[in-house]
Amino acid sequence: MSFIQPAQRLRRLPSQLFARLVASTQNLQSAGHDVINLGQGNPDLPTPAHVVAAAHRAVDNPATHKYSPFGGLKVLRDAAATWYEREFNVVLDPETEICILIGAKLGLQEISLCLLDEGDICLMPDPGYPDYSSGVALAGGHAFPMPLLAEHRFLPDLSAIPKEVAQAAKLMFLNYPTNPTGAVASPAFFREVVAYAGEHNIAVAHDLAYGDLVFDSRERVSFLQTPGAKSVGVEFCTLSKSYNMAGWRIGFAAGNTAIISAMNLLQDHLNCSQWGAVQLAAVEALTGPQESVRALCAEYERRRDIWVDAAGEIGWELRPSAGSFFVWCPIPKNFTSESFADLLLRECHVVVAPGVGFGPAGEGYVRVSLTTAPERLREAAQRIGRLQVF
Repeated sequence: MSFIQPAQRLRRLPSQLFARLVASTQNLQSAGHDVINLGQGNPDLPTPAHVVAAAHRAVDNPATHKYSPFGGLKVLRDAAATWYEREFNVVLDPETEICILIGAKLGLQEISLCLLDEGDICLMPDPGYPDYSSGVALAGGHAFPMPLLAEHRFLPDLSAIPKEVAQAAKLMFLNYPTNPTGAVASPAFFREVVAYAGEHNIAVAHDLAYGDLVFDSRERVSFLQTPGAKSVGVEFCTLSKSYNMAGWRIGFAAGNTAIISAMNLLQDHLNCSQWGAVQLAAVEALTGPQESVRALCAEYERRRDIWVDAAGEIGWELRPSAGSFFVWCPIPKNFTSESFADLLLRECHVVVAPGVGFGPAGEGYVRVSLTTAPERLREAAQRIGRLQVF
Protein backbone atom coordinates (compact mmCIF):
# COMPACT_ATOMS: atom_id res chain seq x y z
CA MET A 1 0.00 0.00 0.00
CA SER A 2 1.39 3.42 -0.96
CA PHE A 3 2.24 5.81 1.85
CA ILE A 4 1.01 8.64 -0.39
CA GLN A 5 -2.56 9.55 0.49
CA PRO A 6 -4.62 12.55 -0.67
CA ALA A 7 -5.13 15.36 1.80
CA GLN A 8 -8.40 15.40 3.73
CA ARG A 9 -9.61 18.39 1.71
CA LEU A 10 -9.58 16.24 -1.43
CA ARG A 11 -11.44 13.44 0.31
CA ARG A 12 -14.22 15.91 1.08
CA LEU A 13 -14.82 16.63 -2.59
CA PRO A 14 -18.10 15.30 -4.03
CA SER A 15 -17.94 12.96 -6.99
CA GLN A 16 -17.87 14.86 -10.29
CA LEU A 17 -21.16 14.31 -12.13
CA PHE A 18 -19.93 15.61 -15.48
CA ALA A 19 -16.75 13.52 -15.41
CA ARG A 20 -18.94 10.41 -15.09
CA LEU A 21 -21.17 11.57 -17.95
CA VAL A 22 -18.16 12.12 -20.22
CA ALA A 23 -16.75 8.70 -19.37
CA SER A 24 -20.06 6.93 -20.05
CA THR A 25 -20.46 8.73 -23.37
CA GLN A 26 -16.92 7.96 -24.49
CA ASN A 27 -17.30 4.28 -23.61
CA LEU A 28 -20.38 3.96 -25.82
CA GLN A 29 -18.80 5.91 -28.66
CA SER A 30 -15.66 3.78 -28.47
CA ALA A 31 -17.88 0.73 -28.90
CA GLY A 32 -19.18 2.21 -32.16
CA HIS A 33 -22.57 3.48 -31.00
CA ASP A 34 -24.17 6.69 -32.26
CA VAL A 35 -24.61 8.64 -29.01
CA ILE A 36 -26.68 11.80 -28.73
CA ASN A 37 -25.19 13.74 -25.83
CA LEU A 38 -27.80 15.92 -24.12
CA GLY A 39 -26.04 15.64 -20.78
CA GLN A 40 -23.32 18.27 -21.01
CA GLY A 41 -23.71 22.02 -21.33
CA ASN A 42 -20.85 22.33 -23.83
CA PRO A 43 -21.64 24.98 -26.49
CA ASP A 44 -21.59 23.43 -29.96
CA LEU A 45 -21.45 26.59 -32.09
CA PRO A 46 -18.21 28.42 -32.99
CA THR A 47 -16.80 31.52 -31.35
CA PRO A 48 -17.81 34.65 -33.35
CA ALA A 49 -15.41 35.32 -36.24
CA HIS A 50 -14.50 38.85 -35.10
CA VAL A 51 -13.42 37.47 -31.71
CA VAL A 52 -11.28 34.79 -33.32
CA ALA A 53 -9.71 37.43 -35.58
CA ALA A 54 -8.83 39.55 -32.53
CA ALA A 55 -7.17 36.51 -30.97
CA HIS A 56 -5.10 35.95 -34.12
CA ARG A 57 -3.88 39.55 -34.00
CA ALA A 58 -3.07 39.19 -30.31
CA VAL A 59 -1.08 35.99 -30.86
CA ASP A 60 1.14 37.86 -33.32
CA ASN A 61 1.81 40.57 -30.74
CA PRO A 62 5.01 39.75 -28.79
CA ALA A 63 3.59 41.51 -25.74
CA THR A 64 1.16 38.61 -25.22
CA HIS A 65 4.06 36.13 -25.09
CA LYS A 66 5.05 37.41 -21.66
CA TYR A 67 3.40 36.85 -18.30
CA SER A 68 0.14 38.74 -17.96
CA PRO A 69 -0.25 41.16 -15.04
CA PHE A 70 -1.44 39.37 -11.92
CA GLY A 71 -4.72 41.30 -11.87
CA GLY A 72 -5.36 40.76 -15.57
CA LEU A 73 -5.07 43.31 -18.37
CA LYS A 74 -6.43 46.75 -17.53
CA VAL A 75 -8.06 46.91 -20.96
CA LEU A 76 -10.11 43.81 -20.08
CA ARG A 77 -11.19 45.18 -16.70
CA ASP A 78 -12.23 48.38 -18.52
CA ALA A 79 -14.12 46.30 -21.08
CA ALA A 80 -15.96 44.41 -18.36
CA ALA A 81 -17.00 47.69 -16.74
CA THR A 82 -18.10 49.03 -20.14
CA TRP A 83 -20.16 45.88 -20.73
CA TYR A 84 -21.95 46.21 -17.37
CA GLU A 85 -22.80 49.86 -17.94
CA ARG A 86 -23.99 49.24 -21.50
CA GLU A 87 -26.04 46.15 -20.76
CA PHE A 88 -27.37 46.79 -17.25
CA ASN A 89 -26.67 50.45 -16.45
CA VAL A 90 -24.40 49.32 -13.61
CA VAL A 91 -21.32 51.50 -12.97
CA LEU A 92 -18.21 49.68 -11.73
CA ASP A 93 -14.68 50.76 -10.83
CA PRO A 94 -12.40 48.60 -13.02
CA GLU A 95 -9.60 48.85 -10.48
CA THR A 96 -11.44 47.77 -7.34
CA GLU A 97 -14.69 46.11 -8.37
CA ILE A 98 -13.64 43.65 -11.10
CA CYS A 99 -11.53 40.48 -10.84
CA ILE A 100 -10.39 38.68 -14.01
CA LEU A 101 -10.83 34.90 -13.84
CA ILE A 102 -9.42 31.93 -15.75
CA GLY A 103 -13.01 30.85 -16.34
CA ALA A 104 -15.86 31.68 -13.96
CA LYS A 105 -15.78 28.13 -12.59
CA LEU A 106 -12.47 28.90 -10.90
CA GLY A 107 -13.82 32.05 -9.30
CA LEU A 108 -16.94 30.27 -8.04
CA GLN A 109 -14.66 27.99 -6.06
CA GLU A 110 -12.19 30.69 -5.03
CA ILE A 111 -14.88 32.73 -3.29
CA SER A 112 -15.45 29.92 -0.79
CA LEU A 113 -11.72 29.76 -0.08
CA CYS A 114 -11.74 33.52 0.45
CA LEU A 115 -14.77 33.79 2.74
CA LEU A 116 -15.28 30.46 4.53
CA ASP A 117 -13.31 29.05 7.44
CA GLU A 118 -13.51 25.47 8.67
CA GLY A 119 -17.10 24.71 9.73
CA ASP A 120 -18.68 27.86 8.30
CA ILE A 121 -22.12 27.55 6.69
CA CYS A 122 -22.88 28.32 3.06
CA LEU A 123 -26.45 28.53 1.72
CA MET A 124 -26.64 26.46 -1.44
CA PRO A 125 -29.32 26.18 -4.14
CA ASP A 126 -30.68 22.64 -4.42
CA PRO A 127 -30.63 21.67 -7.25
CA GLY A 128 -27.65 23.73 -8.31
CA TYR A 129 -24.37 23.71 -10.20
CA PRO A 130 -22.27 21.00 -8.47
CA ASP A 131 -19.03 22.99 -8.39
CA TYR A 132 -20.46 25.42 -5.85
CA SER A 133 -20.29 22.51 -3.39
CA SER A 134 -16.76 21.68 -4.48
CA GLY A 135 -15.44 25.06 -3.36
CA VAL A 136 -17.27 24.84 -0.04
CA ALA A 137 -15.82 21.37 0.54
CA LEU A 138 -12.27 22.54 -0.23
CA ALA A 139 -12.72 25.38 2.26
CA GLY A 140 -13.97 22.98 4.94
CA GLY A 141 -17.38 24.65 5.06
CA HIS A 142 -20.83 23.12 5.37
CA ALA A 143 -23.47 23.52 2.68
CA PHE A 144 -27.04 24.16 3.83
CA PRO A 145 -29.51 23.43 1.02
CA MET A 146 -32.11 25.92 -0.19
CA PRO A 147 -34.63 23.77 -2.10
CA LEU A 148 -35.69 25.12 -5.51
CA LEU A 149 -39.19 23.76 -6.08
CA ALA A 150 -41.57 24.08 -9.00
CA GLU A 151 -44.35 25.40 -6.75
CA HIS A 152 -42.08 28.28 -5.73
CA ARG A 153 -40.98 28.99 -9.35
CA PHE A 154 -37.60 27.42 -8.56
CA LEU A 155 -36.68 30.33 -6.27
CA PRO A 156 -35.41 29.66 -2.74
CA ASP A 157 -37.86 30.42 0.05
CA LEU A 158 -35.61 32.55 2.26
CA SER A 159 -38.24 32.62 5.02
CA ALA A 160 -37.92 28.83 5.34
CA ILE A 161 -34.23 29.01 6.32
CA PRO A 162 -33.99 28.38 10.07
CA LYS A 163 -33.10 31.52 11.99
CA GLU A 164 -30.05 29.94 13.61
CA VAL A 165 -28.74 28.90 10.18
CA ALA A 166 -29.26 32.38 8.73
CA GLN A 167 -27.44 33.95 11.67
CA ALA A 168 -24.45 31.60 11.22
CA ALA A 169 -24.25 31.56 7.41
CA LYS A 170 -21.34 33.41 5.76
CA LEU A 171 -22.09 32.92 2.06
CA MET A 172 -25.03 32.30 -0.29
CA PHE A 173 -24.85 31.05 -3.88
CA LEU A 174 -27.51 31.97 -6.43
CA ASN A 175 -27.74 31.42 -10.19
CA TYR A 176 -30.35 33.00 -12.48
CA PRO A 177 -31.13 31.99 -15.16
CA THR A 178 -30.51 28.70 -13.45
CA ASN A 179 -28.57 25.60 -14.20
CA PRO A 180 -30.30 23.15 -14.15
CA THR A 181 -33.92 24.36 -13.92
CA GLY A 182 -33.90 27.13 -16.54
CA ALA A 183 -35.81 29.47 -14.21
CA VAL A 184 -35.26 33.22 -14.07
CA ALA A 185 -35.42 35.68 -11.17
CA SER A 186 -37.19 39.02 -10.97
CA PRO A 187 -35.83 42.34 -9.68
CA ALA A 188 -38.22 41.94 -6.74
CA PHE A 189 -36.59 38.64 -5.76
CA PHE A 190 -33.11 40.18 -5.88
CA ARG A 191 -34.32 43.06 -3.68
CA GLU A 192 -35.46 40.44 -1.17
CA VAL A 193 -32.04 38.77 -1.35
CA VAL A 194 -30.16 42.03 -0.75
CA ALA A 195 -32.32 42.84 2.26
CA TYR A 196 -31.93 39.32 3.67
CA ALA A 197 -28.17 39.25 3.15
CA GLY A 198 -27.78 42.67 4.74
CA GLU A 199 -29.87 41.69 7.75
CA HIS A 200 -27.88 38.49 8.38
CA ASN A 201 -24.40 39.59 7.19
CA ILE A 202 -24.29 37.00 4.42
CA ALA A 203 -22.14 37.51 1.32
CA VAL A 204 -23.93 36.74 -1.95
CA ALA A 205 -22.29 35.07 -4.95
CA HIS A 206 -24.58 35.34 -7.97
CA ASP A 207 -23.66 33.26 -11.02
CA LEU A 208 -24.77 35.13 -14.18
CA ALA A 209 -23.42 32.50 -16.57
CA TYR A 210 -26.63 32.40 -18.63
CA GLY A 211 -27.54 36.07 -18.24
CA ASP A 212 -27.83 36.68 -21.99
CA LEU A 213 -29.93 33.57 -22.63
CA VAL A 214 -33.41 34.70 -21.62
CA PHE A 215 -36.42 33.69 -23.69
CA ASP A 216 -39.92 34.84 -24.68
CA SER A 217 -39.01 38.55 -24.65
CA ARG A 218 -38.23 38.49 -20.92
CA GLU A 219 -35.99 41.23 -19.53
CA ARG A 220 -32.41 40.31 -18.75
CA VAL A 221 -31.67 40.95 -15.06
CA SER A 222 -28.36 41.38 -13.23
CA PHE A 223 -28.08 41.02 -9.46
CA LEU A 224 -25.85 44.11 -9.45
CA GLN A 225 -28.74 46.22 -10.75
CA THR A 226 -30.37 45.84 -7.35
CA PRO A 227 -29.92 48.81 -5.00
CA GLY A 228 -27.41 47.81 -2.33
CA ALA A 229 -26.20 44.69 -4.17
CA LYS A 230 -22.55 45.78 -4.20
CA SER A 231 -22.64 46.16 -0.42
CA VAL A 232 -23.41 42.45 0.05
CA GLY A 233 -22.03 40.51 -2.88
CA VAL A 234 -20.51 39.89 -6.27
CA GLU A 235 -21.66 38.56 -9.61
CA PHE A 236 -19.76 36.06 -11.76
CA CYS A 237 -19.72 36.44 -15.54
CA THR A 238 -18.36 34.06 -18.15
CA LEU A 239 -17.80 34.42 -21.86
CA SER A 240 -18.32 30.68 -22.33
CA LYS A 241 -22.05 30.81 -22.99
CA SER A 242 -22.85 34.17 -24.60
CA TYR A 243 -19.83 34.10 -26.93
CA ASN A 244 -19.24 30.33 -27.33
CA MET A 245 -15.82 30.72 -25.67
CA ALA A 246 -16.03 27.74 -23.28
CA GLY A 247 -12.59 26.41 -24.19
CA TRP A 248 -10.96 29.83 -23.93
CA ARG A 249 -11.40 29.88 -20.12
CA ILE A 250 -12.09 33.54 -19.45
CA GLY A 251 -14.54 35.34 -17.17
CA PHE A 252 -14.69 37.87 -14.37
CA ALA A 253 -16.30 38.68 -11.04
CA ALA A 254 -17.73 42.11 -10.26
CA GLY A 255 -19.11 43.92 -7.25
CA ASN A 256 -18.17 44.19 -3.60
CA THR A 257 -14.68 45.68 -3.19
CA ALA A 258 -13.73 43.58 -0.15
CA ILE A 259 -14.62 40.32 -1.90
CA ILE A 260 -12.88 41.37 -5.12
CA SER A 261 -9.78 42.32 -3.16
CA ALA A 262 -9.74 38.96 -1.38
CA MET A 263 -10.11 37.06 -4.65
CA ASN A 264 -7.33 39.04 -6.31
CA LEU A 265 -5.09 38.34 -3.31
CA LEU A 266 -5.75 34.62 -3.52
CA GLN A 267 -5.10 34.63 -7.26
CA ASP A 268 -1.80 36.43 -6.72
CA HIS A 269 -0.69 33.24 -5.00
CA LEU A 270 -2.37 30.71 -7.30
CA ASN A 271 -1.82 31.92 -10.84
CA CYS A 272 -0.53 34.67 -13.09
CA SER A 273 -3.84 35.44 -14.86
CA GLN A 274 -5.02 34.16 -18.24
CA TRP A 275 -2.90 34.36 -21.40
CA GLY A 276 -2.94 37.90 -22.77
CA ALA A 277 -4.16 36.82 -26.22
CA VAL A 278 -7.26 35.28 -24.67
CA GLN A 279 -7.87 38.43 -22.63
CA LEU A 280 -7.62 40.61 -25.74
CA ALA A 281 -10.08 38.34 -27.54
CA ALA A 282 -12.41 38.78 -24.56
CA VAL A 283 -12.11 42.57 -24.91
CA GLU A 284 -13.31 42.26 -28.51
CA ALA A 285 -16.19 40.02 -27.43
CA LEU A 286 -17.39 42.43 -24.73
CA THR A 287 -16.95 45.68 -26.66
CA GLY A 288 -17.41 44.60 -30.29
CA PRO A 289 -20.60 43.81 -32.24
CA GLN A 290 -23.23 42.03 -30.16
CA GLU A 291 -25.48 40.70 -32.96
CA SER A 292 -24.05 37.19 -32.47
CA VAL A 293 -25.22 37.16 -28.84
CA ARG A 294 -28.79 37.99 -29.81
CA ALA A 295 -28.69 35.42 -32.61
CA LEU A 296 -27.38 32.78 -30.21
CA CYS A 297 -30.18 33.45 -27.72
CA ALA A 298 -32.74 33.13 -30.53
CA GLU A 299 -31.17 29.84 -31.62
CA TYR A 300 -31.37 28.35 -28.14
CA GLU A 301 -34.99 29.49 -27.85
CA ARG A 302 -35.70 27.78 -31.18
CA ARG A 303 -34.01 24.59 -29.97
CA ARG A 304 -35.96 24.75 -26.70
CA ASP A 305 -39.23 24.87 -28.63
CA ILE A 306 -38.14 22.01 -30.90
CA TRP A 307 -37.23 19.82 -27.92
CA VAL A 308 -40.38 20.61 -25.95
CA ASP A 309 -42.58 19.99 -29.00
CA ALA A 310 -40.77 16.75 -29.92
CA ALA A 311 -41.07 15.53 -26.33
CA GLY A 312 -44.76 16.40 -26.32
CA GLU A 313 -45.28 14.25 -29.40
CA ILE A 314 -44.17 11.17 -27.42
CA GLY A 315 -46.29 12.10 -24.40
CA TRP A 316 -43.50 13.75 -22.37
CA GLU A 317 -45.08 16.97 -21.15
CA LEU A 318 -42.42 19.58 -20.33
CA ARG A 319 -42.44 23.14 -19.04
CA PRO A 320 -40.47 25.39 -21.43
CA SER A 321 -37.39 26.94 -19.84
CA ALA A 322 -37.43 30.69 -19.24
CA GLY A 323 -33.68 30.94 -19.80
CA SER A 324 -30.29 29.14 -19.98
CA PHE A 325 -29.70 26.38 -22.52
CA PHE A 326 -31.24 23.61 -20.43
CA VAL A 327 -34.68 22.05 -20.06
CA TRP A 328 -35.59 20.59 -16.67
CA CYS A 329 -37.60 17.48 -17.48
CA PRO A 330 -39.80 15.55 -14.99
CA ILE A 331 -39.36 11.79 -15.30
CA PRO A 332 -41.97 9.01 -15.39
CA LYS A 333 -43.19 7.44 -12.19
CA ASN A 334 -41.46 4.28 -10.95
CA PHE A 335 -38.04 5.66 -11.92
CA THR A 336 -35.34 7.52 -10.07
CA SER A 337 -33.48 10.19 -11.99
CA GLU A 338 -30.42 7.93 -12.17
CA SER A 339 -32.33 4.82 -13.25
CA PHE A 340 -34.15 6.80 -15.94
CA ALA A 341 -30.89 8.35 -17.20
CA ASP A 342 -29.31 4.88 -17.23
CA LEU A 343 -32.27 3.53 -19.23
CA LEU A 344 -31.94 6.26 -21.86
CA LEU A 345 -28.19 5.70 -22.10
CA ARG A 346 -28.45 1.92 -22.32
CA GLU A 347 -31.50 1.55 -24.58
CA CYS A 348 -31.52 4.80 -26.60
CA HIS A 349 -27.86 5.89 -26.51
CA VAL A 350 -29.10 9.28 -25.36
CA VAL A 351 -27.17 10.99 -22.56
CA VAL A 352 -29.07 13.15 -20.05
CA ALA A 353 -27.97 14.39 -16.63
CA PRO A 354 -29.81 12.83 -13.67
CA GLY A 355 -31.39 15.52 -11.51
CA VAL A 356 -30.09 14.08 -8.24
CA GLY A 357 -26.58 14.94 -9.43
CA PHE A 358 -27.49 18.60 -8.80
CA GLY A 359 -28.78 17.98 -5.27
CA PRO A 360 -31.44 15.89 -3.48
CA ALA A 361 -34.21 18.27 -4.58
CA GLY A 362 -33.31 17.43 -8.17
CA GLU A 363 -34.70 13.93 -7.77
CA GLY A 364 -37.61 13.34 -10.12
CA TYR A 365 -36.00 15.23 -13.02
CA VAL A 366 -33.34 14.91 -15.68
CA ARG A 367 -31.58 17.87 -17.30
CA VAL A 368 -31.46 18.10 -21.07
CA SER A 369 -28.91 20.38 -22.72
CA LEU A 370 -29.81 22.23 -25.92
CA THR A 371 -26.19 22.40 -27.10
CA THR A 372 -26.73 20.05 -30.00
CA ALA A 373 -28.24 20.42 -33.47
CA PRO A 374 -32.06 20.61 -33.76
CA GLU A 375 -32.28 17.44 -35.86
CA ARG A 376 -30.44 15.54 -33.13
CA LEU A 377 -32.87 16.86 -30.52
CA ARG A 378 -35.76 15.51 -32.60
CA GLU A 379 -34.00 12.18 -33.09
CA ALA A 380 -33.31 11.88 -29.35
CA ALA A 381 -37.00 12.37 -28.60
CA GLN A 382 -37.95 9.78 -31.22
CA ARG A 383 -35.53 7.23 -29.73
CA ILE A 384 -36.94 7.84 -26.26
CA GLY A 385 -40.49 7.55 -27.60
CA ARG A 386 -39.83 3.96 -28.70
CA LEU A 387 -39.50 3.01 -25.03
CA GLN A 388 -43.21 3.86 -24.54
CA VAL A 389 -42.66 4.94 -20.94
CA PHE A 390 -44.91 8.02 -21.17
